[in-house]
Amino acid sequence: MPVFDGHNDVLLRLMRGKIPPEQAFLEGDNIGHLDLPRMKQGGFVGGFFAVYVPSESGGVDVDTLMTHTKYDVPLPTPLPLPSSQQVTVHMAALLMRIERASKGEVKICRSVADIRHCIDTGKLAAILHIEGAEGIDPDLTMLDVLHEAGLRSIGPVWSRSNIFGHGVPFRYPSTPDTGPGLTDRGFELVRTCNRLKIMLDLSHLNEKGFWEVAKLSDAPLVATHSNAWEICQHSRNLTDRQLAAIRESRGMVGVNFATSFIRPDGQRNDDTPLEEMIRHMDHLIEHVGVDGVGLGSDFDGATIPAEIGDVTGLPCLVDAMRRHGYDEPTLRKLCYENWVNVLERTWGQ
Repeated sequence: MPVFDGHNDVLLRLMRGKIPPEQAFLEGDNIGHLDLPRMKQGGFVGGFFAVYVPSESGGVDVDTLMTHTKYDVPLPTPLPLPSSQQVTVHMAALLMRIERASKGEVKICRSVADIRHCIDTGKLAAILHIEGAEGIDPDLTMLDVLHEAGLRSIGPVWSRSNIFGHGVPFRYPSTPDTGPGLTDRGFELVRTCNRLKIMLDLSHLNEKGFWEVAKLSDAPLVATHSNAWEICQHSRNLTDRQLAAIRESRGMVGVNFATSFIRPDGQRNDDTPLEEMIRHMDHLIEHVGVDGVGLGSDFDGATIPAEIGDVTGLPCLVDAMRRHGYDEPTLRKLCYENWVNVLERTWGQ
């Protein structure tokens, strides 16, 4: 079963690695969750490749904090524009270099026609995505440059605040209503993305920001890697009211593989049965519809169930979904067709 995925952080892992990134990705390094040989083995045909500017930990052991019964991870301070732009351009260029070095095996897709062609011909379809717009200047000049370079999806914020708005923290238990939403510049970013047909990703916006985008945007509401708050009461997950708005907009939710957003106890623990993930799928299908749910793994950016392990474990997940009772047409929708269709509704091509 082909899988098109809503989110991965492989570019960050490659940027931090010791092996030349193109070599590590194209030849395979067996580090983390993703590289091209393992993607082929797992049926991974494409997805959103995130550009993310990391913060210093400040001495906070996030992994340990998220094994507690309750946690509220301190947010990093906002990042300066010059260094953020440098990292953003570097990571975008990294994906371009992978595309060039792949000799046709990897393609940065700028249209749905590109994605469909890649799936039909066995190429890896990569969407250039930004997770947190720290590298975008107040006048949005860099947005124009990145759009010309292939940027087709953006999450205005990660957890930390920036000039466009306020993200949602790693907090359990908590509702998504954690503070202020968009700034005036954030509203302008939403309007500009609508004009440029850049998809807006709501996965890291808090509830106020979510509703501000929902009111302003004329595009489908999309959360590339989010789960159901009714099952796991983590601040990162979506309430039934939010899911109803996504359904009304003919939008999309990608189920996040991160165990802390799956488990009812909010724990970061890879001993998490796949049945817990499928509970989220069932809930999302009930509230968004079978045409509005997909996969949003967070590969290379999260602790995922041990039964999956890495991208080669995707067939194990598909088999579990099949055993649960999803028929083949439903599996095709959940695994790749819904992502292609929502992008067509968003990009218009």
